Amino acid sequence: MNKKLYKSDVNKIIAGVCGGIGEYFGIDPVLIRLGWVVFCALGGSGILAYIIAALIIPQRKDF
Repeated sequence: MNKKLYKSDVNKIIAGVCGGIGEYFGIDPVLIRLGWVVFCALGGSGILAYIIAALIIPQRKDF
């Protein structure tokens, strides 16, 4: 089985990063979003990490 990480087109709120991570691991994207908010609130660089992830993770291309 060959899984790849892509930004989500379905579970997209800002850039689809959390939705894509949730789809990749098979968990609810809301849990990923809550974890990301906690990471940002505890002084982590969550916003910077999200921007980097939005730039690095490719968009799914279903042709």
